[in-house]
Amino acid sequence: MIPARRAGRPRRPRRGARHRLLALFVLLLPVCLVGALGTGNAQAAGYRYWSFWESDGGGWSYATQGPATARPADGTVTGFRFSVSEDGGDAARPRHAPDFAAICGDTPGREGRKRIGVVVDPGTAADAPAGERPPALRAECALLGEDATAAEALAAVAEPLRYSGQGLLCAISGYPATGCGEQVTGRAPATPSAETGRTPDRTPDGTAGTADADGTGGGTDGGGSAVGLIATAAAVLVLVVAGRRQARRRRG
Repeated sequence: MIPARRAGRPRRPRRGARHRLLALFVLLLPVCLVGALGTGNAQAAGYRYWSFWESDGGGWSYATQGPATARPADGTVTGFRFSVSEDGGDAARPRHAPDFAAICGDTPGREGRKRIGVVVDPGTAADAPAGERPPALRAECALLGEDATAAEALAAVAEPLRYSGQGLLCAISGYPATGCGEQVTGRAPATPSAETGRTPDRTPDGTAGTADADGTGGGTDGGGSAVGLIATAAAVLVLVVAGRRQARRRRG
């Protein structure tokens, strides 16, 4: 028979259950930290380079080939935009409308020649290399032979140009003075909007991608990773607190 002095005492919960909950918290929190911080680092890397765009007057589309091989038709517009982006999928488009009439309206056509509008957008101060300021946006008309490439049209209106040994366009009109498609960290690229869509991602070779809806290529501040980390840690902590409360109710 159970002694009277112990008959009404509730049974104390086993310490093993609380220990298991605390152990779960200790194990899961580092995993959450690594996962959240890893995501933030992946979003923070990008490349600083000149992207290449084409248009027949209806809007900008990222070129499907490089300017050295593209041969724009008479009456079209090409664009070049300097910005920081992770790849071709989030590159910023030129901030000048591809209006051929406005760009080439004062340039008379000639037999056996073609007119190509060229927009050169050096981007914003946020995208500029350290110690440099982007020059003013330009829109010029190039009068060329019928077989001329987009690179030749650019050279006709915006020299000096600088290329890398692999043929990557590094500078237009001397901007930037140094560097060529270098990786930039500490900034998250923007997510393409529904307006612009998304073409296949590439590294900065000037052959694929889209821009932000406003054409600025601005990114997020990486706060999403921190928010996710806090939320995950809080969820695990709630489990631990709930377990402790349940244990206290059993004791009561």
